[in-house]
Amino acid sequence: MGQNHITGILSEAIKLDRLAHAYLFSGSRGTGKTTLARILARSAGTAEEDIYEIDAASNRGIDDIRSLREHVSVLPFSSAFKLYIIDEVHMLSKDAWNALLKTLEEPPKHVIFILATTELEKVPETIISRCQTFAFRRPEREVIRDLVLKVAKTEGYTIDAGGADLIALLGDGSFRDALGMLEKVFAASPDKKISQEEIEAITGAPRSDLVNSFIANLLAKNGEQALHVLAQTEKLGISMEIFGTLVLEKARFILLAQHSSSAKNDLEKRLSSEDLAFVLEQAKLKVLNPTILVALIDALEALGRARIKSLPLEMAVVGVCG
Repeated sequence: MGQNHITGILSEAIKLDRLAHAYLFSGSRGTGKTTLARILARSAGTAEEDIYEIDAASNRGIDDIRSLREHVSVLPFSSAFKLYIIDEVHMLSKDAWNALLKTLEEPPKHVIFILATTELEKVPETIISRCQTFAFRRPEREVIRDLVLKVAKTEGYTIDAGGADLIALLGDGSFRDALGMLEKVFAASPDKKISQEEIEAITGAPRSDLVNSFIANLLAKNGEQALHVLAQTEKLGISMEIFGTLVLEKARFILLAQHSSSAKNDLEKRLSSEDLAFVLEQAKLKVLNPTILVALIDALEALGRARIKSLPLEMAVVGVCG
């Protein structure tokens, strides 16, 4: 999902019988590199006994690659190709890279290699130049949210829009992390009806009422109460980065609702009914201005390097409220 710039090319290569003998998949964790490698293997007609998955983190030495070189010369059991998926390939040692290079330079006709890495900069140029390279994009949150809703429906669960969007946010651009979190939520749900409040409790995400209270007090220029909410949030051990992201995003929704009558339709897909009501209520007051958003953006950028994690948001409150 979300990798059409890759799947389209590979689909055509399979149709035209023009598969390369070496591919290099790069991208952040959980974006589908190993999954697509397996799909490519099946699509090329490779049987299970002719697919080999190797974890380079555990098999990174020259002896491991020498063993692989001896193995590749053996013909497939029942397929046209033997397909080797080498995951975390950047973990190979220098000697192992040199040994692998010789195999990639003159690969047997019956072998396809798929190398996968989260750290392309650690892969030698000599290896990259002998592979067809594909960079996997971090999926947009909307794509992950749609997947969460689809999986929940398939498994017989109902999940509100705000909850699905929160899981997509916490997944941080990783399908795997988002689905792992969803599985955790499934395991803890007693009735298969999952609310955003349940997800917040299970995942440790900031409660929506805390986010809403902070925004309401900030917009009302009630600095003392806004700082009190931040202190509560910190006491609960909640990540200030996630809290700040949710605050900024909800403030953006208020801005959109404040200036666009058509924004409500899109917001309904992303917010629970309670949060939608809050956003529309704040939008009616028309007190959110770009200066407040700039202060929140600056605070969020500073959070990553702040020694005291709550300080950037506290400074934003003081700046906005005087």
